[in-house]
Amino acid sequence: MVTEAIILAGGLGTRLRGVVGDVPKPMASIAGQPFLTYLLRFLEFNGMRRVLLAVGYQQHVVRRFFGAQYGNLEICYSVEEEPLGTGGALLQALEQVQDSWVFVLNGDTFLRLDYPDMERAFRRQNDAQLMVALRRVSDAGRYGAALVTGGRIQAFQTEGTPGPGLINAGTYLLCRNIFDRYRLPRKFSFEREFLQERIAELRPMAYECDVPFIDIGVPEAFEQAQALVPQWTRELASSVARNEQVREGGHGFQCH
Repeated sequence: MVTEAIILAGGLGTRLRGVVGDVPKPMASIAGQPFLTYLLRFLEFNGMRRVLLAVGYQQHVVRRFFGAQYGNLEICYSVEEEPLGTGGALLQALEQVQDSWVFVLNGDTFLRLDYPDMERAFRRQNDAQLMVALRRVSDAGRYGAALVTGGRIQAFQTEGTPGPGLINAGTYLLCRNIFDRYRLPRKFSFEREFLQERIAELRPMAYECDVPFIDIGVPEAFEQAQALVPQWTRELASSVARNEQVREGGHGFQCH
């Protein structure tokens, strides 16, 4: 079972600066708590035990708040001394991963994903190094739609093409050694300069899901998240508590 995750949490939050002030985007306040706290709780609910935070801008704010443990999660840090892009940040963070496989997610999106189910789907194939969570939306224009054939992603359309489609929801399950065979720059985008450019060679698996999703990167979505993200977290905590009571004969589940 995969119990390790990397959260890419080094974003500057430029578009939110006028709303949240001078803090890292994942630390933006949602109903009085940093957005990152909801992601960590959700990962714990899904069986994670160790989380690597790939931090950069104002990284001391993140480290001071979370320290080395949050709930039952061990928290470790991969620090960018300068912006490395999502690919460079991931490449650096993978050096600290302990197991062969790891989940990766963006620190500014909440996807209420069933992580164990995604892993089970991934394990059914033994020839892939990467699985991408895809979510169907009514208008994929902001993100760019994924084209899927036979459970594999064939291409990503460019942003700006309106209409319904499957989008990259920013959550991955990948092999720790996925970059080893490539000569890569220190700074690069995982999505554009690695995934899209090598899509035919990588043949990433598609995990299609229809679960609550929000990207807080723009002010309008950030405002919606104030109510939605706490609600989704409460619903999940209640579901986990009910399941624990069934398994343990009435003993409740304590969440923090």
